Amino acid sequence: MHVRELVVDLGDDHLAIPYVRVQGTAGDGPHLTVIAGVHGTEYTSIAAARAWAAELRADELSGQVTVVPVVNLPAFWARSPFVVPLDGKNLNRSFPGDADGSAAERLAAAVTETFIAGSDQLLDLHAGDLPEALEPFTLYDESPVADRARELALGYGLGHVVRQAASQKTVGGSTSAVAAGLGIPAITAESGQCGILDRASVDRHLRGLRNVARILGLAPGDVETFPAPVEHDSWVWLRTEAAGWWQPVVETGEGVAEGALLGTVAPILGGEATEIHAPAAGVPLFVTSSPAVTPDGLLMGLALT
Repeated sequence: MHVRELVVDLGDDHLAIPYVRVQGTAGDGPHLTVIAGVHGTEYTSIAAARAWAAELRADELSGQVTVVPVVNLPAFWARSPFVVPLDGKNLNRSFPGDADGSAAERLAAAVTETFIAGSDQLLDLHAGDLPEALEPFTLYDESPVADRARELALGYGLGHVVRQAASQKTVGGSTSAVAAGLGIPAITAESGQCGILDRASVDRHLRGLRNVARILGLAPGDVETFPAPVEHDSWVWLRTEAAGWWQPVVETGEGVAEGALLGTVAPILGGEATEIHAPAAGVPLFVTSSPAVTPDGLLMGLALT
């Protein structure tokens, strides 16, 4: 395996991101880019990208594959969830970035230019971060290439697929949204939770990676057929107005009716608890597992049904 490095100028320092790019010799085909570690403590996705990169053989590939196991190295080394610790910004809200901006914006600009632009397809691997319980799912954005992105999402084989509508875009500045804007079919694939490096979640990612490579004609072998997922037309993210102790009463993957009680946010001592109810029928795909929530703190992502 020949390891390359993307050197990113962060202003006061430089960052060297390791990656591999394998040009297949078995025939012509697309250029698939796989990135992980946009959030540095989502370990199952990073582990899967590392393992899949080690499997790649040029004589078995028809096309080109680029794999970047850890994009957000500052967060990885600092064990920092969600944000780039150098500027406190969420990298997956910072794309396409700014080469003259803060650390997260510079990193996003370099990743967009070097890894996203020029790809034929993009898979961005994620998991539930340190304080997040999560039900495995894939997400794609409404765009002119949405049908092709949906094919990737279905081929990844997870139990839920979310289509993020352009009119109700909950997550802006993400890799998949930027790729879609460039005409590149892209998905975000989530497997794993609470920063735990468990084998089953890694294997779920590996199964999806291998199957998508076969679907695209990059790799040999029969395409695996999975049970039809639950498809959701957008979702809502629920937040708390006040800081407090968050106590969810629902599990990820559990369907809830409109108006159902989802949990409460209460003062640490005394006072009245605020009830959080479902604004619509849906399925919680991730739930904040930490009881500590700050004002405007994220409680859960509810995929609509």
